[in-house]
Amino acid sequence: MQIITHNKSNLQITELVSDDILIANAEEGAQLLADLYYQGFDMVIIKAVQLNPSFFELKSGLAGELLQKCSNWRMRLAIVGDFDEPASQSLRDFIYESNKGKTVNFVSSVDAALARA
Repeated sequence: MQIITHNKSNLQITELVSDDILIANAEEGAQLLADLYYQGFDMVIIKAVQLNPSFFELKSGLAGELLQKCSNWRMRLAIVGDFDEPASQSLRDFIYESNKGKTVNFVSSVDAALARA
């Protein structure tokens, strides 16, 4: 995994670059977020393909657990991917509601993530 650091609006932002799945389960996600939090990052940019596909199946609970960690630690998360036509109505609603706030956003590019910072 490569970490690219961006600074914007007094935020330390990390962009995670990898061809591998970086978050396979809730424990790995919590550990990764905790490590980045304690390194002083305020926001994480991760690609959707770096998440276990079950993240996007809301009944798995993975998305909820990770978003709760972000909220608890006040760490922002941007997930980069193609979210034009989510697989289910519940996922569509989840993305819509998440994008209303600043804690977790689903965006189409790293530039879009940085623009929301």
